[in-house]
Amino acid sequence: MDYLLDLFAKLNAVLFEGLIQPFLFANGWANLSEEAYTASEWFLLGLLQIAIMLIFIRPLEKWFPLERHQDPRSIRVDVIYTFIQTLGIFRLFFFLLFSIPLDWIGGNMRELGVPTFHLEQWIPGLNEQPLLSFFAYLVVFDFFNYWIHRAQHQWPAWWALHALHHSQRSMTYWTDSRGHVLDDVLLALLGALISALIGVQPEQFVLLIVVSRLFESIQHANIDLRWWGVIEKLWVSPRFHRTHHAVGIGHEFTSGVLGGHNFGVLLPWWDILFGTADFDSGYEPTGIKDQETEGVTYGDGFWAQQALGFQRLWVTLIKLKS
Repeated sequence: MDYLLDLFAKLNAVLFEGLIQPFLFANGWANLSEEAYTASEWFLLGLLQIAIMLIFIRPLEKWFPLERHQDPRSIRVDVIYTFIQTLGIFRLFFFLLFSIPLDWIGGNMRELGVPTFHLEQWIPGLNEQPLLSFFAYLVVFDFFNYWIHRAQHQWPAWWALHALHHSQRSMTYWTDSRGHVLDDVLLALLGALISALIGVQPEQFVLLIVVSRLFESIQHANIDLRWWGVIEKLWVSPRFHRTHHAVGIGHEFTSGVLGGHNFGVLLPWWDILFGTADFDSGYEPTGIKDQETEGVTYGDGFWAQQALGFQRLWVTLIKLKS
């Protein structure tokens, strides 16, 4: 792992020092060097992720498609979301917008003596074992993400935003990045706070994000695939996650009461432990029930989808207030 991290650092240095830094200095933007270096990291990682998706996941969809007839227009919108998310455009925006308030929150937490729960303090020698350290952080992050994901479905105001992700009825490996920008902001804020709370090192955090996104792309892929034997109970498979997207099965709730299954992001352990796992459902149609029963639309293009998300949120908040 250290070798891979060193190789990535060298590639990023070549990109930053060879192209980005000269451009910044030539235009009098040297004060943005730190932010630009972070952006170049995410950009390079994004290129790597998209390359892996195209080289490995796309052929699987072509060879073993679950749905042979899909809506290409809706898939093209998901491609736009993927490039925005993966190439670091959103991450850079988030960093510029929230770096100051997050630093302020962190400083005040330290002054107030708010305790942190760094894993190295709980597991002696963890920082000397990079692979074990990475896996430990992955498990803890996934535990938090399981409950965050359940909140996205159970809290009406949050569901008003998260519903956009579930409105895709032609799921592909691009679908993972489909989501409302405000939903993404909330997730990014919570991820930053959790990483600070448990002491994730910056390079580990970046690796966690990339690994998570790659496997989440596989989970959403249009392929007929479940893991062999006990592995199905250890790691979320495309079939397991598709059940979560299934109409009326995986994610619906009524009157604020949670329904549905398979909320785990990478590990199905939490679904098994808390009684939300469903390993038996077959491949059902994906989407949201009101798309079929009430003709509700979630928008055809990026801007329409974002605008309708804000509209749903406003209507939901008004109903909650009344």
